[in-house]
Amino acid sequence: MTVSRKLVTLITVLLVLAGCTSVTENLRLTIATGFAGGVYNKLGRALACEWSKQTGMAVPAVLETVGSIDNINRLESGQADIAFSAADVAVDRRNDKFSALARIYDDYLHIVVRADSPIRTMADLNGKRIGVGAANSGVIKIADRVLDITKIDAQRLQYGLPQSTEALKKREIDAFFWSGGLPTDEIVQLGKDENVRLLDMSEQMRTIRSVFRYYGAATIPLSTYRTANTVPVTTLTVPNLLMVTDRLSPGAAKALTQGIFAAQEELANVSRAANSIDIRSAVETQPVPLHPGAREYYRDEKRI
Repeated sequence: MTVSRKLVTLITVLLVLAGCTSVTENLRLTIATGFAGGVYNKLGRALACEWSKQTGMAVPAVLETVGSIDNINRLESGQADIAFSAADVAVDRRNDKFSALARIYDDYLHIVVRADSPIRTMADLNGKRIGVGAANSGVIKIADRVLDITKIDAQRLQYGLPQSTEALKKREIDAFFWSGGLPTDEIVQLGKDENVRLLDMSEQMRTIRSVFRYYGAATIPLSTYRTANTVPVTTLTVPNLLMVTDRLSPGAAKALTQGIFAAQEELANVSRAANSIDIRSAVETQPVPLHPGAREYYRDEKRI
């Protein structure tokens, strides 16, 4: 590269940084994430630091919450400017002021039982004690839908993931639901502490997807966790979105969207779920629309 070309490149980089700074320098953002140590929370904290480094804006405040429903409530009320949310929660709210910066990664539904449990199929959950997720979490929405649509009559206990893992160890519950990225650290640890299994949902997925089209189906590889399973299990998946509102300017939204992909290595360092962040699938937020600023970024990158 000649000296003149190097100079042009340097000037271009400085102009881009200056542009980002000009639209973000006065921003004071709050990000609604999830429980401490969870994937949402880890990614939110890492993003807050990286966005600040990239643009020079103040480090966004990171809220610990119980999950997607709580996050969407905070986004709607103005307590948060950015929120991690499962797509089903975001879609069900039907707020035309909502939009997304990106589809970031997919959650996998885990239905966990003890390895010595007689529960082998979803139907065996009838009459059992089940941790279905904390109130106002995305997990409880999925668990309730799955149990309702499969006509399973069980005792539903509003236990979050930490409470569910402890209750399963003590045999206070028979199973629990969790929806999260792969791998979820708490389930990794549970598999080291106890002999557990994951239930397969192959037979239920056609019925579930006939009603809720935004749910997908995928397998959890055997290498993900230490369990008593001998073959990969098929389960429900739901996309996670990084949600904002029309309170965020197009320029700021564009800079933050660009920053997600610039920070991917740092995000993957705190959670392997971030390895799934891909600019090609990031635009697939439908039926939640992309924020105009995010759309401009993807258009510049020729992704839409």
